Amino acid sequence: MSSAVHICLPRTASAWGGLDFEAVLKAELAAVGAAALPLQGGLRRGSVVVEAPVEVMFLSARERGGRLRIRVGVFYAGILAGCGCADDPTPVEAEPEYCVLMLDLERGTGRGRVWQVEDEA
Repeated sequence: MSSAVHICLPRTASAWGGLDFEAVLKAELAAVGAAALPLQGGLRRGSVVVEAPVEVMFLSARERGGRLRIRVGVFYAGILAGCGCADDPTPVEAEPEYCVLMLDLERGTGRGRVWQVEDEA
C-alpha cells in the first residue's frame, strides 16, 4: 500500500445508498483536485503531477462496520520535468496518466483516507 493521505468527502458519505451516489462521488473527488490526491506514485509517462482537472471513474463500493470502502480509477495529467533551462529539450506537454485509488471513509462524516492501489484489470 502506498502512503495514505487524509480526505473528507461528506457529500459522498451522505449520498451512500442513493441513486446519485456515483455522481456525487465523482464530482466531490474531482473538486478535491490533483494536488490533494496521492497520484504521484501512479505516474508512468511523467515525473510530476499537473494541477489540472481529474476525471474519476467509479469501480466499486461496499460498506462494512460503519465505513465505506470505495475503489475509483483516476485519469489525470503529468509532465516530464526538465531543468527549466532555455535550451532544455524536454517537452512540457502534459501526458495522460491513470491510477486506481482506494478510499476508506467514515459512513457518518465522510472523513477518512485515500491511497493508491495496483490496478487488477
